[in-house]
Amino acid sequence: MYRCVIFDVDGTLIDTEKAVIKSLQRLLWEEQGRNYKYEELFFALGVPGAISLEKLGIEDVESACAKWDCYMGSLFQEIKVYSGIRQTLEELTRLGVKTGIVTSKTKEQFKNDFLPFGLTDCLKCVVCADDTTNHKPHPEPLQKFLEIFQLEPQEALYVGDTIYDMRCAQGADVDFALALWGAKITEGIAAKYKLERPGEILTIASR
Repeated sequence: MYRCVIFDVDGTLIDTEKAVIKSLQRLLWEEQGRNYKYEELFFALGVPGAISLEKLGIEDVESACAKWDCYMGSLFQEIKVYSGIRQTLEELTRLGVKTGIVTSKTKEQFKNDFLPFGLTDCLKCVVCADDTTNHKPHPEPLQKFLEIFQLEPQEALYVGDTIYDMRCAQGADVDFALALWGAKITEGIAAKYKLERPGEILTIASR
């Protein structure tokens, strides 16, 4: 039985895909005058925004990140909690399984995009991008979480939707479960568990 289930945020707990991609398309049109196709920007799902912008050739990353966050805010109505997540978190808590978050969001993004959904009562620890020097796919964010909760790697399960999440888990020697409800690309992702629905986590965690 796992003592703790750790979750990614975007594409795992909440569906932010449309808000992320549409706001990034708007930003890139303003900054570069280029119309990126929706699917061209899938790579930006799951890594810190600053890293995505650097890869896209943005020079003033700090200013662009602030604009991107603002545009994301205007699309908040596009963000939703995945079906079954709230019930799964509540049941894990009832079972005595600790839960928390390791995300590529900054603390400010986490506050704006996630806190309004009222799920944090079930999530006792959150590691954001600005809590570590290295970011996913580097294992440091998960390692920091394990240190805070005083957990051994084998006592935790990490649930995420991207190859960055998988590599982070592998580097930290933590079992990985792929959230198929949010994953855009599954090729090349080696997961101990592939989950069709959030409720499947309950069966795994209670073994």
